[in-house]
Amino acid sequence: MGPDNRHADPRKQVVAAGYNRLAARYLEWAGAIVDDPRDRMLGRFAELIPAGGRVLELGCGAGIPSTRQLAQRFEVLGVDISPKQVELARQNVPDAEFVEGDVSELSLQQESFHGVVALYAISHIPREQHARLFNDVHGWLAAGGCFLATLGATDAPDWTGDWLGTPMFFSSHDADTNRRLIREAGFHLLVDEVAVTYEPEGEVPFLWVLGQKANLA
Repeated sequence: MGPDNRHADPRKQVVAAGYNRLAARYLEWAGAIVDDPRDRMLGRFAELIPAGGRVLELGCGAGIPSTRQLAQRFEVLGVDISPKQVELARQNVPDAEFVEGDVSELSLQQESFHGVVALYAISHIPREQHARLFNDVHGWLAAGGCFLATLGATDAPDWTGDWLGTPMFFSSHDADTNRRLIREAGFHLLVDEVAVTYEPEGEVPFLWVLGQKANLA
């Protein structure tokens, strides 16, 4: 889990370098989003996780607001591909643990987390890698564990271009494909909702999923 210049995939290098450049400016932009479903969805997720449980956040960014909110109730490990974002997260949320790394290439202990969260992050990963990531998440979760994620709602092949003044990469499947991939990974969908996020540049639809791993007890 090294710095961005060690990521072999040039698409991931774009993401790491872009978020390094954005640094704290991204928080200002995100703070201007109107009616973000994030708090509502995190609340639903938190109801299903035992107090003090272990939660993994993929693409944690600077740790605000979601990591900080989760760390008030759970033991949190945040992972982000951007060294600068990880540095900010450690300052913003000292009660959580953070590592720099490519979330699609993590090697983590099986069944070691009660919950996994990935908010507005998976669309920065090449979409041909999404199915494997969903399977990895299912393996990292203990029985009954939950996965909360924002995924694409429209078919959007690899795109690299200017975003917030810096080069950025996006890639996602449509909502139906994402639903199928989540189910094929072994999850039962508790939440399956397309919701519009009102970003400063305009409306963007996302598929919100809250999947649960079967409780074999």
